[in-house]
Order: sequence, then structure tokens, then C-alpha cells
Amino acid sequence: MKFKMIHENYNVFDLRRSLDFYEKALGLKEIRRKEAEDGSFIIVYIANEQSGFELELTWMRDMDRPYNLGDCEFHLAFQTDDYDAAHKLHAEMGCICFENAEMGIYFIQDPDGYWLEIVPCH
Repeated sequence: MKFKMIHENYNVFDLRRSLDFYEKALGLKEIRRKEAEDGSFIIVYIANEQSGFELELTWMRDMDRPYNLGDCEFHLAFQTDDYDAAHKLHAEMGCICFENAEMGIYFIQDPDGYWLEIVPCH
């Protein structure tokens, strides 16, 4: 039996803000969406041409506050072919939340507080 990772879900408070962030910061664009007939939720899948992996953003109509991510001891990692340009963009966006120069990595934070690791190609 084999398993292939296909997506990860993040619940988001402001769907438009999140979609704009992921497109600008990481080049991820909407590829499909599912909307509840009663309007109670919207699920949007975003991705790019670099892999078949998708990020699923779920918006819930009845959520009346930003999500509590606890200690935020999890993250999704992205590898970039131009680390310096990526770092410059993210610094300009003001979304870098942690850097480890010794390891050659840094993290950005999305509008809901999810951490995203940025690593160079090796």
C-alpha cells in the first residue's frame, strides 16, 4: 500500500486576504473551490506549477474571531530557486517572523498566523 501527500488544510478568517497573501508571497493561485449551498463554508485549493501539492484554505461563515493556533509548533516548507529575491520580497511585505541565518532559512507568517518556512535549493 502506498500513500501520496496531496494537500494540507489551513482554516482562514479572511479568505480574500489569505488568497492575496499566498499569491503575492509564494505565487500560489486558486485552482478550484467548493462552496456550501447554504453559504456556511468555502474551500479553496491553491497551488503552483512547481509540484502537485495543494494548500486547502477553508473559510467558515460562522467563525467570529481569528483562529487560535496554540503554540504554532508546526509549519509548511517552501523551497525557492532564488532565496535572496524571496527574502527581499518577504521583507518588503513585512511578513518575516523568524530567521536562522546559521541554518540559511527563515519563516514568514500568513494573515492567520500560520508559519511558512523558506529554504534555498541545495
